[in-house]
Amino acid sequence: MPEDKVIVNNLTKKFGDLLVLDDVSFTIGKGEFVCLVGPTGCGKTTFLNLLVKLIEPTAGEILIDGEPADPKRHSLSFVFQEPSAFPWLTVEDNIKFNLRIKKFPKNVIEERTEQMLKLVGLTQQRKLYPHQLSVSAEQRIVIARSFAMFPDLLLMDEPYGQMDIKLRYYLEDEVLRIWRETGSTVIFITHNIEEAVYLSQRCLVMSSKPTTVKTIRTIDLPYPRNVADPAFISIRQEITDMIKWW
Repeated sequence: MPEDKVIVNNLTKKFGDLLVLDDVSFTIGKGEFVCLVGPTGCGKTTFLNLLVKLIEPTAGEILIDGEPADPKRHSLSFVFQEPSAFPWLTVEDNIKFNLRIKKFPKNVIEERTEQMLKLVGLTQQRKLYPHQLSVSAEQRIVIARSFAMFPDLLLMDEPYGQMDIKLRYYLEDEVLRIWRETGSTVIFITHNIEEAVYLSQRCLVMSSKPTTVKTIRTIDLPYPRNVADPAFISIRQEITDMIKWW
């Protein structure tokens, strides 16, 4: 196992009398791709909000590299469900945005921007604006912008939830390719079990509220994965059965 990147210890979150996360503990290894799956409304997004300190835990802690999670200290990137490219910036300026904010050297900004444009297949569209591109291309801009930081931790909250199946597979393959190139640690939230099995090295199956980690399923199928492979179908069914009987 790789060294621990994220350690979640006895994490609990209440909103008034509503217990959302109930004493949740797990670890994520450095460079690992982990999916969180569970019933709608089970608290998956609440966990990410705690991780980036949008909200504070009622009890417990989240550590990154052994220190309390803090976006001021740690390099975190976030990809949301809705495309969030800046409409007033070109493709390449979107990708450069976070690097400029963090005051990376100019040569690093140029080098990483070129690398990401190539990786997501938008080199020819670099001077276009998001509204001139398809929805999938716009989401590729956001993915490239996030990965350009070479983040310690990339958080993805159902980023393909509104796309058709063909686009989903295309973008899933994109993100796996960039993940392998950059070595970032990825936490990917989805309610789509097939997507979780297709992407992740380990799948954390969450219970309904009050949420705990029901099980952690290692998925040791080689990449690229084949959704028609009997082993793939078996794992997908196993995780589905865990969720649908709650």
